Amino acid sequence: MPYCEVDRYQAGDKWEGVRLFYRRYGRGATKVLLVIGKHAAPKIPFLSPARCSSPSQELFSEKWFLVSGLAGTHDSWGPQIRGLTGSMEPADGGDEPEPAARTDEEAGAPADAPAPATATEEEDVGEGIEVCCFDNRGVGRSTIPPHKSYYSTSIMARDALALMDHLGWKKAHVFGHSMGAMISCKLAALAPHRLSSLALLNVTGGGMECFPKVDAQMLSLAFRFLRARTPEQRALVDLETHYTKEYLDEEVESCTRRAILYKEYVKGISSSGMQSNCGFEGQINACWTHKVTTKELDTIRAAGFLVSVIHGRHDIIAQVCHARRLAQRLLPVARMVDLHGAHLVSHERPQEVNNALMDLIKATKSATAPHEWSSQPENTSETGALISARPVTLTIRTGEAGNAAVAVYNLLAKLQLSFLYVIGLIVMAFEHVRNIVRVTKPVRVAAIESS
Repeated sequence: MPYCEVDRYQAGDKWEGVRLFYRRYGRGATKVLLVIGKHAAPKIPFLSPARCSSPSQELFSEKWFLVSGLAGTHDSWGPQIRGLTGSMEPADGGDEPEPAARTDEEAGAPADAPAPATATEEEDVGEGIEVCCFDNRGVGRSTIPPHKSYYSTSIMARDALALMDHLGWKKAHVFGHSMGAMISCKLAALAPHRLSSLALLNVTGGGMECFPKVDAQMLSLAFRFLRARTPEQRALVDLETHYTKEYLDEEVESCTRRAILYKEYVKGISSSGMQSNCGFEGQINACWTHKVTTKELDTIRAAGFLVSVIHGRHDIIAQVCHARRLAQRLLPVARMVDLHGAHLVSHERPQEVNNALMDLIKATKSATAPHEWSSQPENTSETGALISARPVTLTIRTGEAGNAAVAVYNLLAKLQLSFLYVIGLIVMAFEHVRNIVRVTKPVRVAAIESS
């Protein structure tokens, strides 16, 4: 099985290895690393083949690296793998039965990892796109370190870099989703010379930006997410956070897409199991502690590679305003691609996402200058994609009363994050107290009459 040991940690008196499970698809001189993001979908069938574009012949000399994120596994990249390589057949062999994610390398894993790809192998593949996607530490088939201190976006960026070294990849296009986009930013700052380009999908700056916008729908979802104990309960919450309502309500054959996806989500969650508490808490800690410094942004800009910030404008998990702000800070190398979709816009709008990636490849191949990349005129496509070099801003001239209203609105916007945090603490405290009461509740013992 394709595993790569990327790190080691101390567990008591011994050291354990951190091993990543990865898959490769397609063959070619262009490398792509896919880094998956939080709340990613389980392995589900692609319901809209017509929306997924095939890679053009002129792009068959490019390679990509795709990084996954919080609670998501490599399986979530299906539409992009198919769009970039034209196939879903792993290049490293078919799937084999494998136990659930392990807490150390001893739990049924092979003793030796596969040998890294050699330079000769890389030279012989010719034209084409080779994609690698993997499970981050803490989820899927990769190692689950037991403490949250073993998780951060910087640590996971080093994991991704170690995987590139294992594969023998000198450079790659890096495409990250959600937490995977945070990891990709850290990777770009850590080793800018290893990136051909960078695509950030549904990204935020971490920390307080991880809090969603507070409204009735989000409070309901947060409460149901914390209470979810079964695949059926979790699937209902995931669908509402991953997709827009109109997408779920679309008719597919004789039923709605929601009904089809619900069955597949339940099946996927049941087969792979819920993410372990250690892994989930660790990845949450990575998101919460993530921060891209001004110096790191300067490093990314100075590296010279092009950046696409791709976002679903109806994302209720990662708000689009944070992505626009990041795109603004990455000028002149960044372009903002605003799509009609939610957090899993890569599944909801696969053709538009894949087209944006192909544009990035073309621009990289043609050595497009950063100012040309970011200064292209704004364009709204027929599919609803707003492509702009600069985040959309709105300026309103008002009188004194209007200024006061704007100030109050801005204050409420800041308070909503604290409000959501307090609500989350109350819900978790309630669950904790209820569990304690359930454990300490006296057990009735029937009296036995003496004869």
